[in-house]
Amino acid sequence: MPTGQLQHREGELAALGEVLDEAAQGRPALALIQGPRGIGKSELLRAALARLPQQSIVLRARCHENEQEYPYGVVRQLFDPFISASGSSGATPEPLSVNLPNSLDQSAVPANGAAAHHLLQNLFQATRSMATTRPLVIAIDDLDFADEASLQWCSYIARRLEGLPVALLATVSSESADVHENLPAELGALPYTRVVRPGPLCDTCSAELMAAAFGAPLDAELAAACHTLSQGNPLVLRELTKRLIAAPISPGSPNLDDVLRIGAQTLSDTTLTWLDQYRPAAVELLNSLAILGPGADPTTAAILAGQGDFQAAQARAALCRTGLLDPGPPEHFRNELVRTAILSRIDSDHRLDLHERAAALLARLGAPATQTAEHLMSLGTADRAWALPILRTAADEAAAAGAWDTAARYLRRSLAESDDPMALRETTARLGAVELHRDLASCVRHATTAAAAADPADRARDLLPLAHPALTVTSTTAARHFADAAAALSTVEDAPREQVLRLGSQALLAGHRVGMKRAVRELRAAENVPASWSFLGALAAMTAAGGRSPLRAARLAVRCTEAASPAGADAGLVGAVLAFAWTGRPAEAERWSTWVVRSARRLRSPAELALALLVRSEVTYRREKWDESLRDAREAASLARAVNAVGLHGAATACAARALVRLGQVAEAAGSLVGMEVPSEVHPLIRGVILEGQGVVAAARGDHQEALRLFLECGHQLATRGIANQACVPWRAHAANSYQRLGEYAAARTIVADSVGTTARRTSGAGAPDRPPPGSATPEAAGAASTSAVRLSPAERRVTDLVLMNLSNLEVAERLCLSKRTVDTHLGRIYRKLGIVGRPELAAAVEGLAPRG
Repeated sequence: MPTGQLQHREGELAALGEVLDEAAQGRPALALIQGPRGIGKSELLRAALARLPQQSIVLRARCHENEQEYPYGVVRQLFDPFISASGSSGATPEPLSVNLPNSLDQSAVPANGAAAHHLLQNLFQATRSMATTRPLVIAIDDLDFADEASLQWCSYIARRLEGLPVALLATVSSESADVHENLPAELGALPYTRVVRPGPLCDTCSAELMAAAFGAPLDAELAAACHTLSQGNPLVLRELTKRLIAAPISPGSPNLDDVLRIGAQTLSDTTLTWLDQYRPAAVELLNSLAILGPGADPTTAAILAGQGDFQAAQARAALCRTGLLDPGPPEHFRNELVRTAILSRIDSDHRLDLHERAAALLARLGAPATQTAEHLMSLGTADRAWALPILRTAADEAAAAGAWDTAARYLRRSLAESDDPMALRETTARLGAVELHRDLASCVRHATTAAAAADPADRARDLLPLAHPALTVTSTTAARHFADAAAALSTVEDAPREQVLRLGSQALLAGHRVGMKRAVRELRAAENVPASWSFLGALAAMTAAGGRSPLRAARLAVRCTEAASPAGADAGLVGAVLAFAWTGRPAEAERWSTWVVRSARRLRSPAELALALLVRSEVTYRREKWDESLRDAREAASLARAVNAVGLHGAATACAARALVRLGQVAEAAGSLVGMEVPSEVHPLIRGVILEGQGVVAAARGDHQEALRLFLECGHQLATRGIANQACVPWRAHAANSYQRLGEYAAARTIVADSVGTTARRTSGAGAPDRPPPGSATPEAAGAASTSAVRLSPAERRVTDLVLMNLSNLEVAERLCLSKRTVDTHLGRIYRKLGIVGRPELAAAVEGLAPRG
């Protein structure tokens, strides 16, 4: 990379030019170029000297820390080119030759007293004699590394330049040792002194320098990262660029992880190494700040580093001068990349020690639990009794902020910090409640663990945090645990009301009525509490799903929403929303579903939000708002996938496909369902929704045979939980349409007629017995004589076929997705038509029937 190339230095060069102009005009001047190492002080000094006129006399010297033990070493460098050759035979001094005092050649140089003053006076006379004919410029690079005698001479002559055409230019590091820190202040107090402080390069200049070195355009992110790591320090930037080129790193498409790794090592080998050498206390403070993390309090970092206020203030000032810290207040890292680079250079043992000390310190200082917990997470497990409450509190704080993954990390670590059975059980229950919002499959496992408790009270207490509709409809295993716990809890006299109502509501949503009497008694005692809303909503949904008492279901839903408030519309109101939708109140359903969605967003619960959006998608679909339904279904599917809720994801995908069909995008709908399988371990209603969506797409594609199969299977799944209300999932209407498309019009009429119900069939006279006419032969003979003219309906034919396969009435009902009562009615009608009295005669009677047609 090219050196000596100045960027962003116009102001500094102009200031130095004014100093040199003063000397050219016969007036004294002094300039101190002060800044951190690598900022470009030496280059700036060389550039300023290059602009001097040729007649100027320039005395140059460069100090080095290894030469500080040699008295007047800098003075010798300055005057060496002009020393008189009087000691050499035959030599003729040059016009500018000077005679240095003989004491400079002695091994012992006076340090103080009259002899030292006399030596300084002689040196000053030599300097003044050189400036009698031309302007004189004394340029000293790295003055802070000069030996003590040369520093004394420099200070002496700087105070005596009045009236002399002499310019003194010196570079001084802002990280110089403490013994020399008074030198800039001493020289800066002189009236003809200018202090020039070159600042860091801007991001544009950094990018230009790097592009010139690479010889190619630079990626913007690469340029920004390198500028941040180097803090605009030209030396660090050049070294970093050299290493990137050697790696090699592509300037146009870099791997930023590799850039960060190389940058961290470069920063460690340059700026941080310099600090280690000259400001070890600053490095200790820097390490403490990096360990404590973003936003660390500098005072706390100083305590961790074992530094008092004065030492810490000096260290912070040094770090601010290097550009590693922003002066604030409070002081902080300019960029997270710098902190990452600093952490990478701390060896592992020291890093673990800092984390352990930081955790103990923050715990004593009462810092937020999440800060302390992060340090504990970096340590190995140990018997730290004080760590368990901190980790739990940190998990609660993270959960309140919606950071479920972080909360789970803390609770998992808590399990390793204690062997106490009670503490382990409580922590496991908390972890399960957190997993409810991030991984429902894991939550089911925690529910199974909690359900293993022998005592009903303990089991209910551990399951209560997991009692949520999203888990109930997603897992039949979890639903069974809730139902068993509710049944066991109903026998406990002093069971808490919240446990009875919440577990009872989950049992109702799962289709179980266990413990219902006890829950109703608790409900009457306290109806205006969230647990009561959940139970009322679940009861309303179950009643509406049965289809027998729609008015009662609607009244229960109204009671639920009246007891609750829009601001507190949590997932417990999902049951009420479904009851409204299934009893013909779509406006109320949409309004309350919107409140439930808002509440879930506020709580930052992905699983709850997925369920709420799925319900609202169903409601808006019924109101023919296809775009809104599609948007909610897609968001619900994304959230369900994130929390590993397979059933919710499938139902949301099916709802989205159904809306796409309505919008005329059949191909996209079909593509979204490719490879989808109906999960077996979910609520039958969820399976029914998935099957309905698949059937709608199959019908839209013209595959009515497959659509019919899916719709009939949908009805079968719903019948297993007694969901007879066609408003829940209108599978009969879909199936009738498929029958019609297949030309089976009688079957279409039958399946629609079956949905009317047994009561309607009875009142219509459809079940009147077919009696033989008077005067005929015996009933058996009449039946035998007339069977050839009897015709069974398609529905009766299907029932007959299954009965002849030796299936029971209940099995026939499940196979045809009918109620058992409907199958009994069909069989009674068949027996009367055929003139028989039971199953044993059915096979012979069917043989004489008229052919199907």
